[in-house]
Amino acid sequence: IERERERNTQEAVVSTQSTGEVPDETMISGKYKVELYDEKTEQFVSKQGVGMHVEIKDPDKKQILSKYYQNEGQFTFTTHTPGEHYICLSPNSTRWFSGGNRLRVHLSIDVGEHANDYKQIQAKEKLSELQLRVRQLLEQVEQITKEQNYQRTREERFRYTSETTNTRVLWWAVAQTSILLLVGAWQMRHLKGFFEAKKLV
Repeated sequence: IERERERNTQEAVVSTQSTGEVPDETMISGKYKVELYDEKTEQFVSKQGVGMHVEIKDPDKKQILSKYYQNEGQFTFTTHTPGEHYICLSPNSTRWFSGGNRLRVHLSIDVGEHANDYKQIQAKEKLSELQLRVRQLLEQVEQITKEQNYQRTREERFRYTSETTNTRVLWWAVAQTSILLLVGAWQMRHLKGFFEAKKLV
């Protein structure tokens, strides 16, 4: 997932991004770069001192990560709850927004095996090209298995919701039918008594 945001306001939050639906025990890595608009050159340039606060919350709105970084950095976390996770980037100071300054945020998010730096793994563990490729394939299979399990869980939850809704609709229909029958029987009895009192039958 790659995003580029540009703001020309005095808002504290520069960028809020969702990871989308992800299974649990999945590694997510994000890279970002912040650039400040230079009116002299009329271009966005990197400047020291423009730091960012990165806050990450899980689907239950519980905080996973809250940390200050420089104008360019990388963050990594592992999900423990399946679902959407929210990444919020905000500047380390509101003074960068004074005078209508503009910030540009380049944000790239890698999920699952894409979050691994395989060149670094290969150099650290001294793996051959074949060993590295086998490891990549194994991690891809593991990620696919996680995705399938997560989709199965979502399907079970959806089926339970559908069955519960169908049951409630059925009982509501039964209740409506019962009320109509009772009202009809009461009206018939009332009319019968009325006609007998008037000696019409």
